[in-house]
Amino acid sequence: MSEGKPNDATEVPTAKEVIISETIPPPANNNGPEPEEHPTKLLQETNPAWMKKNKPTGGVSLAVAFKAERNRASELPDPDQKALDELKQILRSALANGTLSPPQQSPNETASAEQKPDEDDNAKTVVESIAETVVPPARPPASATEVIVNEVFIWGIPLIGDERSDTILLKFLRARDFKPKEALAMIKNTIQWRRVFNIEGLIKEDLGVEEMEKAVFMSGADREGHPICYNAYGEFQNAELYTKAFGDGEKKQRFLRWRIQYLEKGIRELLDFRPGGISTMIQVTDLKNSPGPLKREFREALSLLLDNYPEFVKKQVFINVPWWYLAFNRVISPFLTQRTKSKFVFAGPSKSAETLFRYISPEQVPVQFGGLHGVKDSEFTIADAVTEINIKPTSSHTIEIQVSAPCFLIWELRVPEWEISYGAEFVPNSSESYTVILHKTRKMAVSEDPVVKSSFKVCRPGKILLTVENTSNKRKMLLYRFKVKKTEFS
Repeated sequence: MSEGKPNDATEVPTAKEVIISETIPPPANNNGPEPEEHPTKLLQETNPAWMKKNKPTGGVSLAVAFKAERNRASELPDPDQKALDELKQILRSALANGTLSPPQQSPNETASAEQKPDEDDNAKTVVESIAETVVPPARPPASATEVIVNEVFIWGIPLIGDERSDTILLKFLRARDFKPKEALAMIKNTIQWRRVFNIEGLIKEDLGVEEMEKAVFMSGADREGHPICYNAYGEFQNAELYTKAFGDGEKKQRFLRWRIQYLEKGIRELLDFRPGGISTMIQVTDLKNSPGPLKREFREALSLLLDNYPEFVKKQVFINVPWWYLAFNRVISPFLTQRTKSKFVFAGPSKSAETLFRYISPEQVPVQFGGLHGVKDSEFTIADAVTEINIKPTSSHTIEIQVSAPCFLIWELRVPEWEISYGAEFVPNSSESYTVILHKTRKMAVSEDPVVKSSFKVCRPGKILLTVENTSNKRKMLLYRFKVKKTEFS
């Protein structure tokens, strides 16, 4: 495989938050050939200093390394600790003076703004249209210091005085390179946006678009315990679903509100903002068969999410990256910081499953993305660990399962994208017994069911042999697990 193609999983250097692709899907897939250049190269071309310091190794470009980010104030380096202390001080002052939230527009100012035509096409943005339908709550009096302190919450957490408050403040500090005044300005804007968007009311709304969870859903955790959000925008190939999400201005607004509602619920239910807790998530974005969004809606959603959900993503993994993503990546790269780029990983179709397994155990990865979670009518659960074995090109591997007593053995086995031959047999220990062919060896095509599910009633001591032969010229990853379903026969 030539160097630089996107089938080589690559981490890419970036900043505001992976939440980019979680809102609106990327441009349309024209089903062209895979790119001859890796997405990383285009990012590097815009940053000569990065190219000089980070040379490709073994065909994979390495991302700038950022140290593991801590949310325990006591473990912060001195400069970061001082920045956090300063932010707390100016935040308390802003709370006491009643200046934390920007002043609301007067009715005359609002009317004037509504009459001003859009510079591009005289149309209101999605965010503006939504904001017009929301009446912000009245601002508390400046003298009510204690009331303000107790009522200023973000993601259900007070900004001051809670053991989780430091984690929230650190997110804004990191998004602004530990500059307290800039972090405070970002906090102010976020508070105002949340009031105008009426986030607390939105969480309770029934938007009637539950079927969108086919395209965006939470499932499982990575190897370090971070919750995972999957974005499968290929689902929008369904014309009915696409129309329901992007059919007209009203539907686009509803989809955006649903996406933010879903994100808010996930943050509150799955993240732990206490010191030492897991306060970030993994984003997996599947670009296979992704339909194209309107560029304007994407820019609006990108800006909105980057400004109001800082540092919520630990890693953003793009899988099934097609050739056209090179151009798309060039467009969005200027909007992203080096910190955010450092969280990006890109993998072409042939390396997507393997790349996911680097961060997520196969038993946690949904079956549609190459794992073994959610196999139909499976006897296994997420708690049943999967064994991973790499098989070299034109070589084979045999799984040997020893059985010492009668039992009922079940197993699951898969090789993403197949291109292998598979066979199974039972060999008894006694020379007087005969071998039983469980599955005659045959080549497994890509069109086959993605997972082999099988079982065998073992009546005598022996061993079950599962043989996988890699007939391709590429390295393959074998996944399997087995267990005894029951030990007694009726």
